[in-house]
Amino acid sequence: MKYSGWPEPGELAVGRVDEIEDFGVFVDLLEYEDKRGLTHISEVASGWIKNVRDHVNEGQTVVVKVLEVDEDAQQINLSIKDVNDHQRKEKIQEWKNEQKADNWMELAFGEDLPGEQYAAIANELLAEFGSMYDGFEQAAIHGHEALEETDLDDDEVDQIVETARENVSVPYVTVSGYVDLTCPEGDGVEVIKEALQAAEGNGEVPEEVQLEVTYVGSPEYRIRVQAPDYKRAESELEDSAERARTVVAEHGGSGDFHRERQQDEE
Repeated sequence: MKYSGWPEPGELAVGRVDEIEDFGVFVDLLEYEDKRGLTHISEVASGWIKNVRDHVNEGQTVVVKVLEVDEDAQQINLSIKDVNDHQRKEKIQEWKNEQKADNWMELAFGEDLPGEQYAAIANELLAEFGSMYDGFEQAAIHGHEALEETDLDDDEVDQIVETARENVSVPYVTVSGYVDLTCPEGDGVEVIKEALQAAEGNGEVPEEVQLEVTYVGSPEYRIRVQAPDYKRAESELEDSAERARTVVAEHGGSGDFHRERQQDEE
C-alpha cells in the first residue's frame, strides 16, 4: 500500500535512487504515491564527498530520513547519512513485511478490490495494530478474536483470518517442563489419567497454543507448550502443571513440577 499524503519530518522512509547529480541525489519514496525527495550531497555520506556516485547508484534501494517537507513548493529534503545500520535494517524489514501484507490483501479480497474498500480495511488494521503485517500476524495467532475491536464486517474478518492462517508464518516459541505425579490410593492409575487429561486442558486449550503431555518414566511426565511468545508459553506451562497437581492432591497424592528432567541417581 502506498500512502497518498506526505511524510513527516524525522520519519524514516524507503526510497529508490532515481537520479544522481553533482549536487545530490533524487530519491523516489516507495511508500508514497508520486513523492520524490532530494538528498543534498552533504547528506549523502559523512565527510567530504568527491563523487556522489562513489556512494550511491541509480536504482539502488536506500533508507532515508525526512529532514524537511514543503508541501507548497512540493519539496522534500532527505538524508541518507543520518540513518544508521540498525535503523536501515529495521526499516527495510518493515517495508518488506508491508509488501507481504499488501500481497495478502490481494489474496484475501482479490485484485479487483476497490481502492476505497482497500484503504478502509488497511486503515482499520493500521489503527488497531500499527501495520497491516501485524494485523495479519495477530489474525493468524488469535483468529477472529484479534479483530474484535475493529470496525471490519464479518466477511472481511473471515477473509483476513483465513488468508492469515494459510500464509503467515507465526513466530512460535517452545518451552518444556516436567511434573512428577504420585497417588497412593487404590485407584491411583485412574487418578493419574484424570490428572494428565487436566494437564492437557480437557479440550479447552486456546487455539493459538499447542500443548502435549508425554510419559517419560514413572512418575515423570513431560509437558511441552508452543505459544506466540515466552510469557504466554511459560504461563500455559505452569497452568498445565498446576491442573495436574490439583487433581492428584484432591485424591491424597502429590505433584512436583520442575523445568529440568530429573536424572536417575547412580
